[in-house]
Amino acid sequence: MRDDIRVIIARYREDVSWADRLGFDHVIYDKGGDCGPSARVLPNIGREAHTYFSHIVAEYDALAPVNVFLQGDPFDHLDDRGRATVETLRERLEDVADRRVPFKGLAWFKLKSDALGRPHDLRKPANKGRWAGWGRDIPVGEVFERIFDAPMPREIVCRAPTGNFCVTGERIRTRPRAFYEFCLGLTEADPRDERNTGHAFERLWQHIFNGNTAWNRDLYT
Repeated sequence: MRDDIRVIIARYREDVSWADRLGFDHVIYDKGGDCGPSARVLPNIGREAHTYFSHIVAEYDALAPVNVFLQGDPFDHLDDRGRATVETLRERLEDVADRRVPFKGLAWFKLKSDALGRPHDLRKPANKGRWAGWGRDIPVGEVFERIFDAPMPREIVCRAPTGNFCVTGERIRTRPRAFYEFCLGLTEADPRDERNTGHAFERLWQHIFNGNTAWNRDLYT
């Protein structure tokens, strides 16, 4: 087993037996309540962003060289030809680790987003009731400015729009632990994601992990 890759899985009620077949060290954060004694239990709040920030805050000084953050069932998002396999995911992660790519979104597609998260599908009638924040815009610009104290560009490219990505421990630590504690607090302040804070973070991962230390506010140092 490789000792440079660790997989962090944000699970609700998905079948995560695939994690053992992936062949890497992994930790499962369970918000569904029925994952077994080896999982780390978290309250079911804040979407996967709450899970990821919880892990980073807790493990900040002991992060793996390569940290892979995944939803409980990421396979529909990884390949434009259909549902990806565990083997495809394993090969992709090994390639990213071998090349020491600082940050890599794993979705097969990218999105563009303005400060309101548009275009998005949170007003589509077919999705009514699927999310607590249905019918509202996504506060991408607001969250960007709160965490970086800088104006958001008119439009950004979202390179990890499904919340599945790899990032090195070195790149994570270009921001202080207090930064991630602040982000964690934002998800905890919107526990049901009624204001779509978690959705906003899905559009901001590449900026959170871009290594731009000029965006580190005095508040966090």
